[in-house]
Amino acid sequence: MGRHGEQEAKWYVIHTYSGYENKVKDTLEMIVENRGLEDYIQEISVPTEQVVEIKDGKRKIYDRKIYPGYVLVKLILTDEIWYIVRNTRGVTGFVGPSSTHPVPLTDEELMIMGLVQNLDPVVDYGIGDSVRIIQGPLESFTGVVQEIDSEKKKVIVEVSMFGRETPVELELTQILRI
Repeated sequence: MGRHGEQEAKWYVIHTYSGYENKVKDTLEMIVENRGLEDYIQEISVPTEQVVEIKDGKRKIYDRKIYPGYVLVKLILTDEIWYIVRNTRGVTGFVGPSSTHPVPLTDEELMIMGLVQNLDPVVDYGIGDSVRIIQGPLESFTGVVQEIDSEKKKVIVEVSMFGRETPVELELTQILRI
């Protein structure tokens, strides 16, 4: 297949027959493995969320597909890759204005879908800055930034809790500068 230059993999949405999402994911993963296409088809995702259902007084937890009938695939789109995905059993086509020209998801769509792991969060605070926690169990607490670990995308904030300063590890996106 030759090198693909510095082309970057992007997330695309493929449409599948209802109930075929996991089969499509498994089939594609097998094709990737068998043909050594890891560089081209990098991630295949069927996003699910945990749902708690109480039925007949019993608590049941199950995974529900967030986007039934869709599979998200991070890939480098070449004619061959398009052909492979398009002809996978259970796939009805790529989502986009035309099935021959799939459009990758925008950064905004990726954020909404929770697929943004590698987008660097905007960090407009530094060590010693006062910040407010905007997500998680300590939401609305304020504190002072002690340490920033860009590598792990973590930040240590000293928060005043129960009358004493407590260092708390948070994601970079969980705080805002005051």
